Amino acid sequence: MAYKIVFFDIDGTLVNHEKQIPEDTKWAVQQLQKQGVLTAIATGRAPFHLAAIAKQLNIDTFVSFNGSFVVYKGKTIFENPLHSQKLQDLQTYATNLNHPLVFLDHQQCFANANKHSHIEQSFQDLRVPSPLYKNPDFNTNIYQALLYCQKHEEVHYNGKFGDFAFIRWHKFSMDVLPSNGSKAIGIKKLLEHIGLSKEETIAFGDGLNDREMLSYVGLGIAMGNAKPEVQQYAKFVTRSVDGGGIRYGLQTAGLIS
Repeated sequence: MAYKIVFFDIDGTLVNHEKQIPEDTKWAVQQLQKQGVLTAIATGRAPFHLAAIAKQLNIDTFVSFNGSFVVYKGKTIFENPLHSQKLQDLQTYATNLNHPLVFLDHQQCFANANKHSHIEQSFQDLRVPSPLYKNPDFNTNIYQALLYCQKHEEVHYNGKFGDFAFIRWHKFSMDVLPSNGSKAIGIKKLLEHIGLSKEETIAFGDGLNDREMLSYVGLGIAMGNAKPEVQQYAKFVTRSVDGGGIRYGLQTAGLIS
């Protein structure tokens, strides 16, 4: 099978713990582009939180918000916002448990708590600015929320909000996604738009939100730094992000030499 498009997760895949893109990763992506292979990003990040990395790699196609906002060559082709009323219900419930939320549309993010230490820490770990503090506007499309609770507190949400999926991305926080959403869904929409099949597709990832994507595409490649529960969804496990994982994975797939 000739692979024609490669999707890259960002955190733990394109960038390391310091949020830097290794030089061999930059080189490998450039080699793909020179050969006419379409390169794309598939991430839980918002468009404005992936822009700098996409610019460094000359990538203008992405699946963001874990599949809820998809852009092809700079044009939005798919949107799947969170259910407004259900999101308000979640905020009321979480507030009673002293669990703050961050809300993200396609242009900005804002928090319903002012300078909460867990929110501040998680955004520092991403190396992106902390969100504004303001009441959310539920009349606008919100594509993803971040719910701040620790792992032992997840039990409060299990089975209570059927419209949403909760996926942990940080020790202090979970992504809140549409229950019918995932990176795999976003990739499927993009492939349909450009007329490619999943068999012609490669995806690299390392996180819990990459499981559906890795199992959906023709060749799912898990990073060596991915946890075992993620690696089992991939057809191949490459090296770590700082160990030349992207380059080695693409070489193994026969896309670069």
